[in-house]
Amino acid sequence: MAEPTPRRNEPRLRPAPLLFEPAEAASDPEHFFDLESIDDPRALLARATELTLAFRAAADRAVEFQAMAAAQLADPRRFDRLTHADIAERADWTEDYAKKMIEFGRDLMRGGEGPGHADPV
Repeated sequence: MAEPTPRRNEPRLRPAPLLFEPAEAASDPEHFFDLESIDDPRALLARATELTLAFRAAADRAVEFQAMAAAQLADPRRFDRLTHADIAERADWTEDYAKKMIEFGRDLMRGGEGPGHADPV
């Protein structure tokens, strides 16, 4: 079963694999990672929980990459740097959230999940 994204000094655990669905299955709105075919409620709960944790871990990791990209785009050493407002517009964020994400990204790039680390969410 997948583990949530660890914080601080915990090592990252890999989430449960997200199996890609064939095109014909993906076109069926009732089809979702074959969960609808599981009859045993225990097995359904176990697999649905694995998927939930895998999606959470993937979302957490994607947010970290967003933050690092935002920090890089806002770097004052870049000749083509973007303003907080520009980054917010590109990412569909508020400007205040963009500022928090930029700081979070800078902290991640410094290798910090230490005392000053604050998750922007």
